[in-house]
Amino acid sequence: MESTIKILAILFVINSNCKAQQMIQTHDDIYKLKANEQQFINKPLKNVLKEIKPEIKMAFAIVDYPSFFAFKFFTATEINRRVIGRKHNSIYIYVEEPIDWNFDTRIKGKEYQWTKEDLEKYGNLTITRIKVVQRIED
Repeated sequence: MESTIKILAILFVINSNCKAQQMIQTHDDIYKLKANEQQFINKPLKNVLKEIKPEIKMAFAIVDYPSFFAFKFFTATEINRRVIGRKHNSIYIYVEEPIDWNFDTRIKGKEYQWTKEDLEKYGNLTITRIKVVQRIED
């Protein structure tokens, strides 16, 4: 019995250590998305979002054709505070399907916040392109 518990404990430790690391660990890793774009093309949006560890602090959608989501790692307040040399990394993920995104129906004051509900609603949209943009404040 005691050896069974030890074996289970060892297997648990090994299993937790074997979990895959997210592709994007820091803001500087953001270009890995573009380098591995083919891995995500024709896959659901939720697949690429699982690979991003830094918190997405701002998101919005463009509903024209082509439809896309813009994800940023700074809040609007942080962006408005100028810091010379700071990098603003943004990810633009284009999707095949039209996006039903309406600022008027989003919670006031949180229109640009990406939520779990957004992930549930838009997570299965099909990715067609990933674009990464970096702007450095001067």
